[in-house]
Amino acid sequence: MQAILNVAFPIFGVILAGYLAGRWRILGGEATGALNAFVSYFALPVLFFGTLARTPVGAVLDPALMAGFGLAVVATFAVGMISTRLVNYGGRGGGLAAMSLQGIAASWGNVGYMGVPLCLAAFGDAGLPPAMLAVIVTAVVSMVFGVMLIELEVAAGHGPLKTFLRAAFNVARNPLPMSIAIGIAVSAAGVPIPVPVGKWIDLLGAAAAPCALFAIGLFLSDKSIKSGLAEAGLATLIKLLLQPLAALLILPFFVDLGSVAGKVALLMAALPTAANAFVLARQFDVSVEQNSAAVLLSTGFSVITVSALLVWLRVS
Repeated sequence: MQAILNVAFPIFGVILAGYLAGRWRILGGEATGALNAFVSYFALPVLFFGTLARTPVGAVLDPALMAGFGLAVVATFAVGMISTRLVNYGGRGGGLAAMSLQGIAASWGNVGYMGVPLCLAAFGDAGLPPAMLAVIVTAVVSMVFGVMLIELEVAAGHGPLKTFLRAAFNVARNPLPMSIAIGIAVSAAGVPIPVPVGKWIDLLGAAAAPCALFAIGLFLSDKSIKSGLAEAGLATLIKLLLQPLAALLILPFFVDLGSVAGKVALLMAALPTAANAFVLARQFDVSVEQNSAAVLLSTGFSVITVSALLVWLRVS
């Protein structure tokens, strides 16, 4: 119960505040885009860079953790793809692009906007490095592999190599993976952070968690469930239940589940579907309603599942 009150309640409370601000039309439309841009291009990248630049590389790069978490993500991505074929057994909407987007909805957790603030609240600064590794793994699997599969159907004719390179380039220029890479490089080079720059990093980075959580609620406030409930329901089950279960079974072979890194990986695996699933669906105009519903459903039910996991992990 203490974990729910001390960790889950503040996290979901800020999301609720953003949701209400959107529903009551206090903020909306342009405000959602502006806040998302601030979080994506400024607050979170600065937080990531500042944390990693001042952390020894050996304490950040954990190949075993990346491998274990990556296997859990890949496994649920595959199950998500298969689930689309099962729902659309008559052939409707069961193409490679739709399957890939379902795989993304079932495997791409909200590791940046929700996961990083959650791990920060639950474990303090010690939770940030493994959380950022989860961001890297998720981005590589979902953005490179997932987007490549989508474009193989939507942009047929470009060739698999060109499609892969374009998807990889999109990940490389994303501010979050880029800030992680630069932060690790600065740490490895031993470049000191001047005091004024460090204070600027701390000030801007401190805005990342509340703004990211508020942005989630604001994003969800103008979404509704109209159709695609079968796919969205399956994606929600896979994301909230199957992925953490897969992580629970796979991670012990790579990392101690009693460690901060192990607990962070389990939490990251239990997060709801990221809004990026809806963004990609709208970008390619494939399975838009299904992925929108998956984001909304999984975020709503994650109040229960994530809170339960925090209690089970004895986070206080």
